[in-house]
Parts: sequence; C-alpha cells; structure tokens
Amino acid sequence: MAKKLILVAGNIGSGKTSLTERIGEQLGWRTAYESVVNNPYLPNFYKDMRKWAFHLQVYFLGHRAKQHEEMAADPRSAIIDRSIYEDAFIFCRALNRMGNLNELDYQTYLQLFHLVVDTLPTPDLLIYLHCPGAALMERIHQRGRDMESGITADYLALLESFYEDWMQTFDLCPVLTIHTDNLDFVHKKKHLDLVINRIQDKLAGKEEMVFNK
Repeated sequence: MAKKLILVAGNIGSGKTSLTERIGEQLGWRTAYESVVNNPYLPNFYKDMRKWAFHLQVYFLGHRAKQHEEMAADPRSAIIDRSIYEDAFIFCRALNRMGNLNELDYQTYLQLFHLVVDTLPTPDLLIYLHCPGAALMERIHQRGRDMESGITADYLALLESFYEDWMQTFDLCPVLTIHTDNLDFVHKKKHLDLVINRIQDKLAGKEEMVFNK
C-alpha cells in the first residue's frame, strides 16, 4: 500500500492513543501523539484557564502543524493521535462557550488556524472514534490522570455535540466512524484486527460501514 497519512479523532477517553499505538505496532506505521508531558503551558492553564487558554491553543496549533507536516513528509505511512482540526472546531469552541477564551482571542485564533491549516498536506483518512458519555467517564476515572480529574459528564456532552457538528461539515478526506464502547484494542486482538481491516478497506476505497461490535 502507498504511503498514507491517517488522523485519529474523538472525545476524551474514546481510545485514540490505544488505537494509534497498536496500529503503529501492527502495521509498522510511524505514530505521533499529543504534547502533554512537555507542554509548557498546561500547568498554568489548569491553574487559570482564562489567562492561559489563548497561549495554550496557539502552542498546540504550532505543535500539531509541525507534527502533521513531519508525518506527511515521512516515507512511511503515519497515524496521528488527535488531529489539528479538533483544536479549532472542538476545544477552542468549548473554551469560548464556557467563557475561558474571549471572543476577540477566539476569532484571532481562528484566523491564525485557517492560515496554518490551508498550507498543510491533506490527510488520506480521518478515523472518528465515538463512545457514549458514561463509558468515557468510566475510562477517564479508571486511568486516574490528575489533569483529567475535573472533567464532568456535562463537559464531555458539550464536546460530543461539537464533534457531531464538525462531522457534518468535515470534507477534507474520507471519514471512518468506529464505535468504541464495546471494543478493547488493548486486550483483544480480534477487536484490533477487525478495526484494522475496516481501515484498510476504507483506504482501498471500499464502501464505508459503521463498525459497532
């Protein structure tokens, strides 16, 4: 198969990182992940979101744009955990809605975002992982990350509504929707194999089906 650039999108706890890791291992694809541990703005952001939201999102924009370009330029197929597009259409929108990113900064960010993404190579496939809110909350609780301790069901529902809006308009590349609430990529190889088969079928141009079992 020719080189492909794949993006994995989805709500917090939907399984993006687990799927990205295992597809990379199984298919020998290059993988890339969100900058969390080395992100210089995250600690301040969680202390004062209104003060640091714009700075954080500009940092993410630069990080993801560089990551996207590097993965696209690599001769190997590549898969990225979280797309650059989600920052604008999901998370910045949520920050604005919740009053943590004022309208002026939000519009300034969107102008910069569109200037940046218009220069990026087009991905070959977007994998959208969908999972009900209750399952997301359970997974978030189980992994016990300090920075996620304040996530509420209402916040996840807000993000989910924005994902639904985004999916209605996203047309840069084909989209494969996978429901992950009944899937275990980590412990059940047959689940991973089924998902990989769906991805390969989609990349080959076969008719899309929503995988939910």
